[in-house]
Amino acid sequence: MTTPRTVQMGTPPTFTSYVQARGPVLLRTARSLTSNPSDAEDLLQTALTKTYLAWERIEDHRALDGYVRRALLNTRTSQWRKRRVDEYAVDELPEPEPLPEPDPAERQAVRDAMWRAVVRLPDRQRAMVVLRYYEDMSEAATAELLGVSVGTVKSAVSRALAKLRADVELAGIVDGVERADTVMAA
Repeated sequence: MTTPRTVQMGTPPTFTSYVQARGPVLLRTARSLTSNPSDAEDLLQTALTKTYLAWERIEDHRALDGYVRRALLNTRTSQWRKRRVDEYAVDELPEPEPLPEPDPAERQAVRDAMWRAVVRLPDRQRAMVVLRYYEDMSEAATAELLGVSVGTVKSAVSRALAKLRADVELAGIVDGVERADTVMAA
């Protein structure tokens, strides 16, 4: 790649005019050295800073592109060498202790108790709870499907959830499973 002939041979370019003329080309070079456009801009900025500091010592201004490319490459190599290594070789992998799995029979008992409690709800509340939580429908979709307002769905579901929380059979099953999980975890 050659230096553009925009500056006359006798007059060396100023740093500003050089950057304005060659900036886009140098940025393309920096982008080819990094995978991130922001990193490429930072890389070019660092290389241009080094070039600016050495500007008075550069005798052959026709070789400026080569000087800046070398600064880009050296800077990128230094960044690569300085990167932190977050992985360390060890004899044994630091695997976390597996959490105890809940007993499938107890989970099924909770599901059965929950369903029996839902079946005991009044028809309208049951329909809304099933659509909202078993079918995962939004309040608006549930209201549209049942032909009621969104506020009606909200209040009916709220009352239904209060009844489910107060259900004695469901509370007994859930409390028993939670106690068993606590004992297993200890």
